[in-house]
Amino acid sequence: MAAVQVAGAPVCGAREPPPGPGSGFRRLSARLGSLRPADSSSARTEIHLLFDQLISENYSEGGGGVTAEDVSALLVQACRLVHLNQEHLVSKVSQLIHHLLNRLQVIVDEQNLDFLLAYTISAFQQCSSWTHMEILQALSALVYYNGPKCQKYLPDLLGETGILMKLSDPSQSDPDLRRAAVHCMANICLSVPGQPYLDEPYRNVCFQTFLTILQSSKVSGMDDITFCMLLQNALKGLQSLLNGGKMKLTQTEQLGSLLAVLKKYMFHGLPGLNIEMPAVLYPAPLPQYDGRSPLKQEPMEINPSKPIVSKRKKAKGKQKKGHQGEELKEANGEIGAGAASALGKLTLHEGSAVGSAYLSTPSGGSEGSSPAARDRASSYLSSSPWKRISSSESDYSDAEGGLQSKMRSYQAKVRQGALACFLSTIKSIEKKVLYGYWSAFVPDTPGIGSPQSVSLMTISLKDPSPKTRACALQVLSAILDGSKQFLSVAEDTSDHRRAFTPFSVTIASSIRELHRCLLLALVAESSSQTLTQIIKCLANLVSNAPYNRLKPNLLTKVWNQIKPYIRHKDVNVRVSSLTLLGAIVSAQAPLPEVQLLLQQPCSSGLSSNSSAMSWLSSSDWRRDASYAETLEESTDMLAASSGEPCWLIRLCISIVVLPREDPCSDSDTSCTAGNIYEPSPVRLESLQVLALLVKGYFVMAQGYLMELGEVACRCMEETDPSIQLHGAKLLEELGTGLIQQYKADSIVAPSQRVPVSLVVMFWAMMLNGPLPRALQNSQHPTLQASSCDALSSILPEAFSSLPNDRQILCITLLLGLNHSKNPLVKAAAARALGVYVLFSCLRQDVMFVADTANAILMSLHDKSPNVRAKAAWSLGNLTDTLIVNMEMLGQSFQEEFSGLLLLKMLRSATEASKDKDKVKSNAVRALGNLLHFLQPYHIVKPRFTETIEESIQALISTVLSEATMKVRWNACYALGNVFKNSALPLGTAPWTAQAYSALTSVVKSCKNFKVRIKSATALSIPDKREQYGSVEQYAQIWSALVTALQKSEDTTDFLEFKYCASLRTQICQALIHLLNLASGADLSCIQETMEQSGDMVRLYILQYLKSGVEGDDTGSAPSPQERDKMLSEALEHVRGIQEPSGEAAKKAITAYLEGILTTYTSAAESCGSLL
Repeated sequence: MAAVQVAGAPVCGAREPPPGPGSGFRRLSARLGSLRPADSSSARTEIHLLFDQLISENYSEGGGGVTAEDVSALLVQACRLVHLNQEHLVSKVSQLIHHLLNRLQVIVDEQNLDFLLAYTISAFQQCSSWTHMEILQALSALVYYNGPKCQKYLPDLLGETGILMKLSDPSQSDPDLRRAAVHCMANICLSVPGQPYLDEPYRNVCFQTFLTILQSSKVSGMDDITFCMLLQNALKGLQSLLNGGKMKLTQTEQLGSLLAVLKKYMFHGLPGLNIEMPAVLYPAPLPQYDGRSPLKQEPMEINPSKPIVSKRKKAKGKQKKGHQGEELKEANGEIGAGAASALGKLTLHEGSAVGSAYLSTPSGGSEGSSPAARDRASSYLSSSPWKRISSSESDYSDAEGGLQSKMRSYQAKVRQGALACFLSTIKSIEKKVLYGYWSAFVPDTPGIGSPQSVSLMTISLKDPSPKTRACALQVLSAILDGSKQFLSVAEDTSDHRRAFTPFSVTIASSIRELHRCLLLALVAESSSQTLTQIIKCLANLVSNAPYNRLKPNLLTKVWNQIKPYIRHKDVNVRVSSLTLLGAIVSAQAPLPEVQLLLQQPCSSGLSSNSSAMSWLSSSDWRRDASYAETLEESTDMLAASSGEPCWLIRLCISIVVLPREDPCSDSDTSCTAGNIYEPSPVRLESLQVLALLVKGYFVMAQGYLMELGEVACRCMEETDPSIQLHGAKLLEELGTGLIQQYKADSIVAPSQRVPVSLVVMFWAMMLNGPLPRALQNSQHPTLQASSCDALSSILPEAFSSLPNDRQILCITLLLGLNHSKNPLVKAAAARALGVYVLFSCLRQDVMFVADTANAILMSLHDKSPNVRAKAAWSLGNLTDTLIVNMEMLGQSFQEEFSGLLLLKMLRSATEASKDKDKVKSNAVRALGNLLHFLQPYHIVKPRFTETIEESIQALISTVLSEATMKVRWNACYALGNVFKNSALPLGTAPWTAQAYSALTSVVKSCKNFKVRIKSATALSIPDKREQYGSVEQYAQIWSALVTALQKSEDTTDFLEFKYCASLRTQICQALIHLLNLASGADLSCIQETMEQSGDMVRLYILQYLKSGVEGDDTGSAPSPQERDKMLSEALEHVRGIQEPSGEAAKKAITAYLEGILTTYTSAAESCGSLL
């Protein structure tokens, strides 16, 4: 071309280096801006020259100071200078648009985009076909991330007769144009989060176009590399549509078609595989048929007479740069010997000779697999048709070998594109929909004589590209993430010998196969990046699998295989290995299998780290005489509870506190004088493992209580905020574990518990160490909040034994932090005060209770919802303390407690009951306790009267509200507490009718049965007839309870059925309680309901007398003997009523109750005689 000749002509002269970034661009841009449209030969030559210089300009990183506005303005000027009849210049300006936008990473603004799109579309329509390729590339660069701004031109591009629709059609004769058109369409689909998106009709058009391309076979005349590029573009387009979040794959056919093509291209070009997929995948619980053709040999065959060289050796001979892409760079790190070749010929049955050999050999070392394992795997290489070999040993020339490498690179990119698109698909559909396709992508144990089905693990084990293997593992991790509920049905603890395989056994089999395949991949892998993905995938599997429903030994295999990787040279592998160990110790903890693993002696190449404990030998607490006595006292207990020393605890402690043996061993960590410890991510993960181990297996960890406390102290003394934070978290878990041991329902025998004296010493060490400083470190509010949580985990029995100054320190710090301006710290302090106010040694201290109440009330009015929620919880605890003190200390405490503060608490709780549900649930609990706590001298005061009325109205409205179940349950519970206060005018006050009306409404019709149960409980609390109000009020309550009994099985929610029996029990107790208080005037109403629903009531009362309590939430239910006594007392009460006008009703009711008791007694005697 003339332009090229001019570009190299002497007239150009020698260009001097630009004086500054972007100066060349600005100089050329200024020259271009000075030109005017002309059709002369010299003008065309000059424009051509300028375009070539702009294209060849050396732009530095980041554009060298060239702005997007500059580029857009230049391109608009360039287009204005070129008429559409000047086709060579049209081609050149198209190249300029494509080059500048791509090189300088510019997204054109909307105004200039409008002009440039109009120009390029017109150019395509008017210019000869030889220019179309360059024009399409320019168009593609213009629409990149600009799809929504192209609305005006979308009909020309994506309409029925649009340019891109015509060119992307399978009938298009030019394969390169078709590929470019699909690439342009994919760029239109790219979206910026938060920005407008393509209209739905165009989204659907693009989706269907991409899908059709993927469903179509390669047309004649299209070479393999162009076909791969076409597939890549279609996959990228689909991924962009899915990532935009607007593509809803709701139709089974649509999703099934997409998954079918994705599964097909996940294996595209994978050596040794040629699968045929159905057009649509349908959801099914069982493995689907894979129509695999017989294995076809790849074009490149290995001459068996030639020696096989190791994949780790560099290929000899020349290799062309450029088009070979990143896959050629990855080739040096491929597993080859380890996974693909070996596993390509293996039938992967559990227990097979080769599989066992893999799993029995500990892998590790510098490359992630032992030399022995690699040598064994290498013995299978001779059968591998795809192994990369050196060109000197190939039957092909350099050019042919380069073409094969290039082809494999493009095929690998297709596989990676399909996997990336699958990952986006997973994120855009519901998990319950995804799991319908579980068997299509997750391996299952093959039947006897049947081949292994292809799955994501096939890629992870056989693909020669480390990047593709890592992609497959990422997809598998995404499928496993959040699968706990789906996998929870798995069960294989017993042998199933049935005519069919239950779904639970199928899922269990799939879980086992996943473990086996991932462990095979772990042993064979040599790429550190892929190794990290394998271990992360294992961690995801372990976190979601129901090991308590599976046969043991699965975790043992994982445990033994992962041990060597803890010392791997790559820091990411070490971190992920510790993450996996953390997943194991937190999986359905405590598991007997894991407990045995923790007690195993250290092996598999890991040193015992005896120095891990010696670093503490000079600690102050070890030199303390009292510690020696305490330690001697508890030695037997700790030895019995802990058994063998826990190697994992010792390992994690050594990682956290000891300098690493080889400070410069990490390839990705610079060796500096100050960097003597393991890298921070490894130490953090070790602390996470310790925290999880303490949480799940405290009995194992309690033997290291003081050592772990010292670790927490050391961490909180460091300068790294993350290490400090994890140290505080470890301390909190230790405190929580101690509290759990001393709970009333603890299964740990008293003799096996950590002695209180040792717990006191532990907390004294903490409070004399860095914990107070961490609590006062206002520069790190997250650390302060975590330290507050740790401080709230002090064992109450130990707190009372701490020195007085340490107790005062704790209280002072928490009261001070309650004034923090940081909501995170304030919320944690408010919660901690709510814990302390329940301590038996503090709750009777009126001054402490009053100070805590004032602090909590201040937080209850905070603008942060989280602070208010924590404060409301603490206020509920504080009012629980008031009730306990009232019952234990009597009137002395009530008189000493400030009435003004009580009034303030009532008003604040009433206001909080109108807040969000998280605040409201505890606010109403507090209201119930406060109204129960009030004494007659409070109630008669005028300033209390209005507040009491408002408080009760708040409870009534909450009971009737549409709030959450927890809120309404607490409101019913609170009304029951109100009814316990005999000083309140229940029965005569105007709010009485409203309170009973609310409770009777709920007991009849609330969807949640636990709320119904609590409302029935509240209705049975008043112990005097006058508290139920008038005869009409009593009749309304009685009728409501009978109706509620009749409707006790009416629910559309299956989960509520388990509470039916509990509800009937509570209603029957309430009815008997009402009978025991009935007056003569009430008998007519009782008789009326007996006549209408007597059979139903008799049936349920007999059940109540005979059976035990089912479900829960009934409180301390009376025994059968007590129930019989209650009914007998009710009968005697009715007999004793003296009411001439109600004599007939009295006789009827008496006869009815006598009949129930007679039937019950006869049945009981019959049962007794049978026994």
